[in-house]
Amino acid sequence: MNIITAVYNFLWGDLITLPLPGGSSIGISLLVLLLVPAGIYFTIRTRFVLIRKFPHMIQIAMEKNEHSQAGSISGFQALIVATATRVGMGNLVGVVAAISAGGAGAVFWMWLLALLGSSTAFAEGTLAQIYRQKDPLYGGYRGGPAYYIETAMHKRWLGVLFAFSLIVTYAGGFNLLCSFNMQSTFLVYSFYDPTTTPWIIGAIFAALVAYCLIGGGQRIIKVTSVLVPLMGGIYILAALIVIVFHITSLPQVFAMIFADAFDFQSILGGVSGSCMVYGIKRGLYSNEAGIGSAPNAAAAADVSHP
Repeated sequence: MNIITAVYNFLWGDLITLPLPGGSSIGISLLVLLLVPAGIYFTIRTRFVLIRKFPHMIQIAMEKNEHSQAGSISGFQALIVATATRVGMGNLVGVVAAISAGGAGAVFWMWLLALLGSSTAFAEGTLAQIYRQKDPLYGGYRGGPAYYIETAMHKRWLGVLFAFSLIVTYAGGFNLLCSFNMQSTFLVYSFYDPTTTPWIIGAIFAALVAYCLIGGGQRIIKVTSVLVPLMGGIYILAALIVIVFHITSLPQVFAMIFADAFDFQSILGGVSGSCMVYGIKRGLYSNEAGIGSAPNAAAAADVSHP
């Protein structure tokens, strides 16, 4: 736990502190310093490609390649797998945490970072497609940051380090966190028995994960192709239901978001500064741009254009 805390503080803790008038200050973390400028650079460098070429990207994602390599996946399947890594507890809990800690203005900064992060994700996916390799074991293609770090940057050791770090992050970090969140959810129910229930829940969870992993990449893709659209559909439907039942409050909500996000008088007091920082941090975490997991799925897609 001490190691996890130390790594978290190194990545997300206040690396530098900027003083503000009034005696307050804003802390900026290492990942904010790295990922925000990267998102701005890729957005400008690609001339807002995500807006200019959005219809074309949808067309490519939905295209059917009749001459695809055996074992490869379609653009839509790659999109689903990448979405599976982005839509989940990080989005649901992260938004609540950001608003609770930073106020309504944090929502605006999450919106902004989602757009900037999309440009970073676009660059990652494009590099994964350009430097992908044919997979001699399972067929199709394989690739991702570890591959283009080695091929384009000629730093094999850095690619190996990245691959190892990604495995540790997901096997020892995200999955353990997911298991913990699932276990803690059952604490509120009367049938929860601390001596037996965790073992039962853990066994069921392990069996479901094993079913996906033993079947290899194709089974993972088949499972996510069903679960992710269903999960995303429920997510959007639930949000729409809440909006419809509170439609009269919608103008007030938007006014509160923008007023809080640009309350410069509060910024001088450090209040809106916290909403900005919380929104930026949660926005970066939720869209997963820069982490390097989604490009692995993008590399496996057999499409006509990255």
